[in-house]
Amino acid sequence: MTRIVRRPGAFVCGIDAAMDVIGGKWKVLILWALNEKTCRFGELRRAVPGVTEKVLSSHLKELEDDGIVHREVYAEVPPRVEYSLTPLGLSLNAALEPLGAWGRDHIYRGAEESGAEESGAEAAAGPAVEPAAEPVRG
Repeated sequence: MTRIVRRPGAFVCGIDAAMDVIGGKWKVLILWALNEKTCRFGELRRAVPGVTEKVLSSHLKELEDDGIVHREVYAEVPPRVEYSLTPLGLSLNAALEPLGAWGRDHIYRGAEESGAEESGAEAAAGPAVEPAAEPVRG
């Protein structure tokens, strides 16, 4: 079953179309986990801490409907279901790699700037000197 996709004129730009597929807090993390290896539902749940079963199930269904994720059901007892990326999903992850790199650089830059600001503030304040005790008059 394929998801009904809005007609191309309904999107403002390519980013809008991409965000329609990957929008939400968890979808990109699900894609990243599946980029590492084929996973069963429980493995994905552990790979994406904080996601509920309901949301994970819903997002996997949406990604499957969009042709991003492949769901393989094995005729075994007990039943086994594995999720993997389709070629379209792999191309989407490749497109997300620069965004991940930007995020890593931004996090590290923020940490470095924060550390530099603290060092700069300490240097500007000069050495810590205890005020001299005032003589006690009595």
